[in-house]
Amino acid sequence: MLRGAGLFTDVAEIQRDVVNQGQRNAASRFFHAMSDKDAIAAWGREIDRILHIFTAELTLNNHTILLDIRCDVRAGQGTGGGQKPAKASTPIGESPPPRPRACFGRDGLIETIVDLADSLNPVALIGAGGIGKTSVALAILHCDRVKERFGDNRRFIRCDEFPPSRADFLRRLSKVIGARVENPEGLASLRSFLSSGEMIIVLDNAESILDPEGTEGKEIYSVVEELSQFGNICLVITSRISTIPPDCETLEVPTLAMEAAHDAFYHIYKHGGRSDAVNEILRQLDFHPLSVTLLATVAHQNKWDNGRLVREWEQRQTGVLQTRHNNSLAAAIELSLASPMFKELGPDARELLGVVAFYPQGVDENNLRWLFPTTSNIDAMFDGFCVLSLSYRSNGFVTMLAPLRDYLRPVDPTRSPFLCTTKDLYIARLSINGAIGRPGHKETEWIKSEDVNVEHLLDVFTSIDANSEVIWGTCSSFITLLYLHKPRPTMLRSKIERLPDDHTSKPDCLFGLARLFGSTGNYLEHKNLLLSALAIRRKEGNDSGAAEVLLDLSRANRTLGLRQEGIQQAKEALEIFERLGLFLQRAWCLNALAYLYVDDNQLDAAQNAATRALIWLVMGGGGELEIGRSHRLLGRIHSSKGERKRALHHFEVALGIVSSLKLYSPVFWMHHSMAELFCDEGSLDDAQAHVTQAKVHAVNDPYCLGRIVEMQARIWYGRNKYEDALAEALRAKKIYERLGVEDDLKPVRVLLRNIEQAMESRATAGKSNLSACSASASTSAGTPQETGTHQDA
Repeated sequence: MLRGAGLFTDVAEIQRDVVNQGQRNAASRFFHAMSDKDAIAAWGREIDRILHIFTAELTLNNHTILLDIRCDVRAGQGTGGGQKPAKASTPIGESPPPRPRACFGRDGLIETIVDLADSLNPVALIGAGGIGKTSVALAILHCDRVKERFGDNRRFIRCDEFPPSRADFLRRLSKVIGARVENPEGLASLRSFLSSGEMIIVLDNAESILDPEGTEGKEIYSVVEELSQFGNICLVITSRISTIPPDCETLEVPTLAMEAAHDAFYHIYKHGGRSDAVNEILRQLDFHPLSVTLLATVAHQNKWDNGRLVREWEQRQTGVLQTRHNNSLAAAIELSLASPMFKELGPDARELLGVVAFYPQGVDENNLRWLFPTTSNIDAMFDGFCVLSLSYRSNGFVTMLAPLRDYLRPVDPTRSPFLCTTKDLYIARLSINGAIGRPGHKETEWIKSEDVNVEHLLDVFTSIDANSEVIWGTCSSFITLLYLHKPRPTMLRSKIERLPDDHTSKPDCLFGLARLFGSTGNYLEHKNLLLSALAIRRKEGNDSGAAEVLLDLSRANRTLGLRQEGIQQAKEALEIFERLGLFLQRAWCLNALAYLYVDDNQLDAAQNAATRALIWLVMGGGGELEIGRSHRLLGRIHSSKGERKRALHHFEVALGIVSSLKLYSPVFWMHHSMAELFCDEGSLDDAQAHVTQAKVHAVNDPYCLGRIVEMQARIWYGRNKYEDALAEALRAKKIYERLGVEDDLKPVRVLLRNIEQAMESRATAGKSNLSACSASASTSAGTPQETGTHQDA
C-alpha cells in the first residue's frame, strides 16, 4: 500500500475522535467559555495555531507522498508492467558519472584521499593536464567506503561545462545537489540543504572557475572557500592550478609507476605482445597517463604491430598522440595555454616555456636572471608556470613532463630568440677552461649540475650547423670540463668521429674524448682515440699538438703495461718540446718517463728524470699541483730503493701541497703512496690510516677503487687475516680485469698465490698440531693425574 493511504486513514480517525469528543464535551466547554471571554479568545487562538500546524504537516506529507509516487512510477517503467515497482532510493539531484573501467597504479593515492574523506577534510588534487585527476576523483566517489559513508549524497560537478561566473556556478551546484533553488544568490539560500546531511562533492577541472585572472575568479573562489568550510561536507577539488582554498589538503598527482603504465597500455593495445621497445617509448613519455592511453588507443585503432608503433614514434614522437575522435595531447596542453592566468603572464610566456622544454633538465632556478637578462619579471613568470602545472620544480630546476617538453619545444631552435640567447651564454661560460690547480678551475665546476643540458644544446646545434667552428670549439671545451669534473661517456662521440679529418676542431675533440675514456677506465678506447688524434696532428704538421698527444699516449701505454712503447713515445714528445723550447711540457714528459722507468725497475734513470722534471717545473713556473706530483714521484722512487727517510720527506711535502689545493684525485694518490710505504715496512696501523683517508678522496674512479682494494688486501695479509685478504684480492683482480690493466694484475696474482699458500700452511699446521695433541693424549692416558693436567691445559 502507498504510504499516502495510511496517512488518509490516520486523518479520518482523527476527525472521528474530534467529533465524538466534541459531542461529549460541547455543552460543558460552552458553559465555561461563556463565563470567561478571555478564555474563549485564548481557546480560539490555540485552535487556530493547532490547525495551522496540522495543515502545514499535512501539506508536507502530501508533498512527500507525491514524490514517492513519482519515484515509484519511474521505477516501474522498466519492470515490464507485471512486477510491483521498486521503491527508488536516489534523492533529488544528479548521480556521479560511472567509475573508470581501469585505474592502474592509484590504489595508494585513492586510499589516502578516502581516509581524508572519512574525516570530512577538504582535498585538492593538483597536477598537469592528463595526469589522471578526474579518474582518481571518480574512483573515490565509487569506492565502497565512500558509498557506505555518504550513500547517494555523492556529487560530481564538471566546472568546464558552464560559464565561469558566480551565478552559473551556484545554479549548477543547486541543481547537482538537488536543492531546486532556481537562482541562488549565494550559499545562504542553499545552507539549509547543504547542512542537512553528510555529503561529498567533487569540483572537477576547477581551474576553469578558480583562475584568479578570470572575470569572476575572486567571487567564485570565495564561494568555493566557504563551501570547503562546511563541517558535514567533504569537498574534493581537481585542478591544474594550485590556487585553491587554504583549508584543503593538497595532493600532487604523480605520473604512473612503470608497471602501472605498462598495465594501462596493454589493457588497451591488443595487437602485439609486451615489448621492450614499446616499454622504452612509455618511459620516454614519463609514464604520463593521458599520453600512455592515447598511444595505446591510436596503436590499437590502427592495428599497428610493435614494429610499426616504434617506427611511427621515431618519426613523429608525441605527434602520434591523436585519436580519430580528436582526443589529443595537444588539446589538453592548449587548454592550459588558453587560460586567463597564462595569458596574463605576457607575450613572452609561450617562448619561455619553449626554452624550459628544450633543455632536458629544465632551467636552473639560480640561473634565471643570468639566462634571461632582458625579462624583468622572470621569477614571477616561472612561478606562474608551476602554479599552472605546466612545469614543476625538481632538484633546483624548473622542468616539465616529457610529453609537454616534446610538444612545447621550438620546432626550429634557431628561430627562438630566448633559446639562442641561452646558447650564446653557455658558449661564453664554457670558454673558461681552468686546468686543475690553476685560476678558474673552481668556477668550471658548474658543469657537474648542468652537463645534460649543455650536452643536449651541443648535440642539437652541431646537427644544425655541422661546420661551425664556434660550436665544435665549445664541444671540445665541454668534453674537457667533463673530464675534469664529471667523467662519463657522452653522446657526442659518434658526431666527433664522423667529422672530416680536415675539420679544425676534430683533433682537439678526439683528444678530449680520449682523456674522458681514460678517466672512466676504458683504456683501450683511450689509446685508440689518441692514435686517431695523433694521425691528424701529424698530417697537419702540428708538432706541438702531436707531442701533446704522444705524451698522453705514453701514459695510456703505461696503464696498459706496454712500458717500452710508452718510453719511446715519452722520449719523442720530450724531443719535440725541447726543440720548441717549452719548459713545462718538458717537465711533464720527464715525469712520464720517470713513472715508466719505475715500473721497469730502472730506479736510477727514474730518479734522474724526476729530479730534472722538478727543476724544469720550478724554472718554468709550474703549478703547485705539478710540483706536488713530482715530490710524490720522488718519494715513490726512494721508497722502491729502500730509502725510507727520503721517501717519507717527499711524500709529506707532496701531501701538504695538494691538500691545500683541495683536489680529490691528487690527495688520493698521496695517501695511497704513503700507505704503500708503511705497508712495505710493516707499519700496518699507519698504512690503514692512509688507506682510510685515500678512500674518502677516491671519488668514483674505478681504477682508484682497485688500488684501494688491493692495498686493503695487503694489509689484511700482513695481519694474518687470510680470509679477508683473499676476498679483497679477488675483488681487486675483478676490477683490474674489467679495466684491462694487465700490469696491475700481475702483483695481485702474486698476492693471491701468497694468500692461498699461507692458508694451506695454516691448515697443514693445524692438522699437525691436532695430531700431536692426539698422540700426547693417548700416551698419557694411563696416569689419571697427567690426564687431568692435560684437560686443564
